[in-house]
Amino acid sequence: MLMMNTFHEINAQELFELLSKQPVLLVDVRNQDEVMRGKIPSAIHIPLAMLPVEYEPLKKVENLVFYCHSGIRSAHAAAFAVSKGCHNVFNLVGGVLAWEKAKFEFETQEDKVTQNAFS
Repeated sequence: MLMMNTFHEINAQELFELLSKQPVLLVDVRNQDEVMRGKIPSAIHIPLAMLPVEYEPLKKVENLVFYCHSGIRSAHAAAFAVSKGCHNVFNLVGGVLAWEKAKFEFETQEDKVTQNAFS
């Protein structure tokens, strides 16, 4: 029987532990206005709509975790990445809502934008 490649579901606690143990590329697929309110530290931003033109470098990543607000858009992103040959792909179940509920750290982009605008 041929097994289909698929992505893995990961919860906030598992992601927190994975980040401390292995190299992980976090990809925030939310819209820019959502990212401005805060993101998980070290995440890069690739809006879901841009993923089809920006996925190629992701194929070289060892562990790839997608997240969004609640986990729906990131599940689509993870499925797309797997379909394009990415390996060790994860979706953060519950998205930033779950990350925030678990009381893990956020980076606020608004602070950086304000600082950069006046420095």
